[in-house]
Amino acid sequence: MGRSLKVSPGCIEQVKSALGRNGFPSQKALAEELEISLSTVKSFLAGKPVDYINFEEISGRLGYEWRAIAHQDETIPKPIFEETSAFIIGTPIAHPRYFFGRQKELKRLFDLLKRRPLQNAAIIGKRRSGKTSLLQYLKNITTTPTEQLRPGQKSDWLPSPEKYRWIFVDFQDSRLQNREGLLRYILEFLKMSVPSPCDLDRFMDAVSSNLDRPTVILFDEIGVGLQRCPELDDGFWESLRSLATNQTNGNLGFVLATPESPIKLAHSTGHSSPFFNIFGYTTTLGALTEAEARELIASSPMPFPAEDVEWILNQSKCWPLLLQILCRERLFSLEEGETEDDWREVGLEQLKPFADLQSI
Repeated sequence: MGRSLKVSPGCIEQVKSALGRNGFPSQKALAEELEISLSTVKSFLAGKPVDYINFEEISGRLGYEWRAIAHQDETIPKPIFEETSAFIIGTPIAHPRYFFGRQKELKRLFDLLKRRPLQNAAIIGKRRSGKTSLLQYLKNITTTPTEQLRPGQKSDWLPSPEKYRWIFVDFQDSRLQNREGLLRYILEFLKMSVPSPCDLDRFMDAVSSNLDRPTVILFDEIGVGLQRCPELDDGFWESLRSLATNQTNGNLGFVLATPESPIKLAHSTGHSSPFFNIFGYTTTLGALTEAEARELIASSPMPFPAEDVEWILNQSKCWPLLLQILCRERLFSLEEGETEDDWREVGLEQLKPFADLQSI
């Protein structure tokens, strides 16, 4: 991000003590774990400026939210809005605290990823069913500090979550719609040297020789990649399959989000690569369970009357997006002190663009 941060003078001693508390016998051990230079770790622990990305990563590995220990000066970005929306519509849910449900799917997905060889999974769902939010949750939940989660929210899905690398690939990002851009992006996340040129052969050499920790690549909107990216041809996908199955000692797994089965999607876009046959587990996202839906509703900062809860459950059919919309409208009406039921009419109007979910 082009800026540096340093540990606040008042936090230096507690941060140093966190080294041993988190299982690191030395500064060198922490540097090796994070694959960063020893000098960077030394600077961090001495309260000297380090690059923002390294500061955030070291803080998280030592069990701190970076803002809590950063020196409060002009280098720290001041958030425009302090308050986070209770109900989120239109954008994927990135912070685990605001993600609800999918416990059955999460258990199975993490079961596939907590042992070597990492296994591959496909998340199938209609538009707006929550596929992207689920991918983000997989990536973030196991390393989010407990104090940032809801009381009792499960996060211990993996035995050693700090060892995992998660790479989120959104094929709607034009920078990732060509072969070199995508390969470079993956190598940068893996903190591996990027060859020049960054072609498929050199990428394969780099990853097969150096991938020594569990790594999960999350492909979002893969249908876009198959339809619009001619450089991502069958040869490209076959190489990824080879990496996952034969060349990385079981350290590489893929989870992709798709509106239909991977094999069907590949065939419909003219692809025949066996990459799309390696997804031994698929799950189709439906509505939340009633218990999960009630938990989402109960997260409102202002409690809803019981009759409104039942009405929201009935109208939403427990689909996450529809729940979020109706809860948002009810919360707004409570905040404004409204006593009529006009919010219900507004809420139903907001549901109309998502009739495909309501019809299921």
